[in-house]
Amino acid sequence: MGDVGVHSKGFYYSKKFNDGKFEYRHVILPDAVVRRLPAEGRLLAEEEWRHLGVTMSAGWVHYEQHKPEPNILMFRRPL
Repeated sequence: MGDVGVHSKGFYYSKKFNDGKFEYRHVILPDAVVRRLPAEGRLLAEEEWRHLGVTMSAGWVHYEQHKPEPNILMFRRPL
């Protein structure tokens, strides 16, 4: 997954990276939070991921699920 940047309350936030269009960041959730994810494995609205305890600045969007590892949420925001 790349380098883990910041650890906070069991959440691991990757270092930010970009492709010239978007800035990306992955968040690894603690086990207790993974159990609270919706069963259908859908993308989360900002209110939902914040309610789970993910803390990031404004503008981030949960854009993809990593199916093999539901504990990893993938976020991006326009540059």
